[in-house]
Amino acid sequence: MDAQTLQFFMACVTAAGFGIAIAAFGCGIGQGLGLKAAVEGVARNPEASGKVTVTMLIGLALIESLCIYALVIAFMIIMKVPGLDKLVGH
Repeated sequence: MDAQTLQFFMACVTAAGFGIAIAAFGCGIGQGLGLKAAVEGVARNPEASGKVTVTMLIGLALIESLCIYALVIAFMIIMKVPGLDKLVGH
């Protein structure tokens, strides 16, 4: 394995790591704000807790899907490195 391919692989792994970190940070903040708003809504109007809970769960699932998409993209970045099969020994 040549040094250029190894350096490119390390750059891809670093980029994937930063991408996941940023996505997880953003999704965590978004989910926290959504949960905070839902709890405040239920505290102000307890009768609407069913509607608020369903809407909150759908919103949290959509936010979490963004982080999963970032994970898939990170895996795609790592696996598309030319010469990776030589690096892992296949």
